[in-house]
Amino acid sequence: MGLSEEQDAQTLRVTGVRPVKSAERTIALLEYLSAADTPRSLRDITSDLGFPRASAYALLMTLVQSGWVDPDDTGSGYRLGIRALRVGASYVEHDDVVRRAQRVMDEISQEWGETVHLARLDAHEIVYLATCISRHSLAVVSRPGRRLPCWATGLGKALLAGRTWEEAEALLPETVRARTSHTITDRAELREELARVRERGYAIDEQESTVGLRCFAVALDFGGGGAPREALSFSVPIVRLDPERERGIVGALLGARDRIVR
Repeated sequence: MGLSEEQDAQTLRVTGVRPVKSAERTIALLEYLSAADTPRSLRDITSDLGFPRASAYALLMTLVQSGWVDPDDTGSGYRLGIRALRVGASYVEHDDVVRRAQRVMDEISQEWGETVHLARLDAHEIVYLATCISRHSLAVVSRPGRRLPCWATGLGKALLAGRTWEEAEALLPETVRARTSHTITDRAELREELARVRERGYAIDEQESTVGLRCFAVALDFGGGGAPREALSFSVPIVRLDPERERGIVGALLGARDRIVR
């Protein structure tokens, strides 16, 4: 039995409903295009996703006609269309956590002049939900919808630290890849780092995602019994940090967390 057949069988066991193949392919194609840095050709799609060429072409043309996918200027490459943007924007606009956090994010970003991010854990990645951009010209910004590996970000480490090591490790992929030379990729070292996060009460991304950038992050625990899924962070170029400013930013972050979750 192939991987797709195994997934179908598992869905049938869990839900009692047999998956709809065309819907599965549509979702797979949209997710594939959303993760691509450049437009993908029909050959790329059939090769990477294993779709029959005729089926892939028919699906692409349907999505192009409906606005979910756009051809590039050459007509041979495809990327997400404007309807995908509309749905993504609607998701963020109506998200309860974004609504609760946005005003507080605006206030602390304005007070400190630095970039503030809100993100949610999705499998082994964090997905950015909202951003308040630094007023300084030197700033690194992750726009809503961007995904980064959880182990390489302060946001992700803050959320992993809210779980047992067994739960955190289960979220990690088989190969933990580095984004910079500072990224922690050794599991034993990461376990020790998460223990330090729990002890200090906040996570630090020490140039692990972007060289020259230090991020401070806290998990947002709204109660309810489950592990936290959202986290808040300050992203600050190291050149603008000294011990006094770092203490002030961390204090503002902890205060913002308490205001959001209360």
